[in-house]
Amino acid sequence: MANVLVFSETNKGNVKPVTLEILGKLAGQNAEVAVVGDLGDDQVKVLAEYGASKVHKLKGDNLDKYSPEGYSNALHDFISKGSYDYVLAGATALGKDMLPRLATKFEAGLASDCTNFIFDGDQFNGTRPLFAGKCLAKVNLQGPKPHFVTVRPNALGMPETKTAGAGEASDATVTAGEIRATIKEIIASASEQVDLTEANIIVSGGRAMKNSDNFSILRDFAEVIGATVGASRAAVDSGYAAPDMQVGQTGKTVSPSLYIACGISGAIQHLAGMRTSKVIVAINTDPDAPIFTKADYGIVGDLFKIVPIMKEEFKKVLDQ
Repeated sequence: MANVLVFSETNKGNVKPVTLEILGKLAGQNAEVAVVGDLGDDQVKVLAEYGASKVHKLKGDNLDKYSPEGYSNALHDFISKGSYDYVLAGATALGKDMLPRLATKFEAGLASDCTNFIFDGDQFNGTRPLFAGKCLAKVNLQGPKPHFVTVRPNALGMPETKTAGAGEASDATVTAGEIRATIKEIIASASEQVDLTEANIIVSGGRAMKNSDNFSILRDFAEVIGATVGASRAAVDSGYAAPDMQVGQTGKTVSPSLYIACGISGAIQHLAGMRTSKVIVAINTDPDAPIFTKADYGIVGDLFKIVPIMKEEFKKVLDQ
């Protein structure tokens, strides 16, 4: 049995779903959770329900806002006092920024952006995509412990059964150390939608959207089904969508349960960013578009007619 620490990010006081996905795969291991700052009793209970034996709330000066140096120093301080074999976190923007720093501090290995993993006793065996998702590599970690792993959000899925843990909560004082670069201000996005990398449903538009105003059709549809709106590189390069909406090899890599591609041809660069989606629906006027070779469901037709129909049909179903 391995001793595993899962670093959990929070959003508006709630732990991010990728933390629960990871805990669901750690049945049979001693799984503890660390968060920076305070965490409500209700969220501690949720972590316990998914298998956390302990929940550590890391507190100290200069940790009210994220900084790569401050957070990695604080985690290094805390982990050094324990005896963890593995440290896992979501492959989010923060996780991909911080865990490599931590691994370097411990001179330890890092398996990044894993889409699956199992433990054979206390030995980690992971799966991660290579070459823009064209192949999958089996990875394990050797050398000094703790080993570090980041896991792609939505890739594991929520566990069907829960393994309850004790969920013993405690505060831990940590030191952020010297921070050479500080964050003065964080400006939140005007949009309230979930970040693309963590969204469970994504509706994306391509160059066929014709202009930025037409993305309102996708936003209206997304609001009905609780989705996040994305875009292809062609749409971003044409000025129809913001760069942070881009899905693909040079944009964001996503693994939603449902990905709806509207007017996207399916170039290999775009497929590299969304091919691990559980279900792919494609809408395109070209029956020979490459996206149809990867889609679970395809609709040949004009997105400007089809998307509004889908929105109304979903409304009827969801309002029942």
